Amino acid sequence: MYPAELTAPMAKDLTEYGFEGLQTSEEVDNVLKDAEGTTLVVVNSVCGCAAANARPGAKLALNNEKKPDRLTTVFAGVDQEATAKAREYMLPYPPSSPSIALFKDGKLVHFLERHHIEGRSAEIISENLKMAFDHYC
Repeated sequence: MYPAELTAPMAKDLTEYGFEGLQTSEEVDNVLKDAEGTTLVVVNSVCGCAAANARPGAKLALNNEKKPDRLTTVFAGVDQEATAKAREYMLPYPPSSPSIALFKDGKLVHFLERHHIEGRSAEIISENLKMAFDHYC
């Protein structure tokens, strides 16, 4: 677990932008199990690629005509229960932090793993997500 004083600003980077922070497995199930519509889940992280690429890329992608119905986030190393449950929905992909998943009607339809995020600009991540939004949302 990371100290709250370290991770709170990183979590707020998304929650202040309209992402719903999920802390329990029940909250994740309530959002994804038997869901209708589209849901974006950002697995947040303390790493530099989350700060420089994943979070800004996810936020930039929302400047699009089509976007997910629901925006959510779990924080790896902080919201351990919620992160573990979210990762169950992201199978068969292995755990990855940061990562960004798009679900449609509770089914995973698009996924960016850490290796898709690390070393890529926020703009490239944003464009990737916008294409997924245009297709699925």
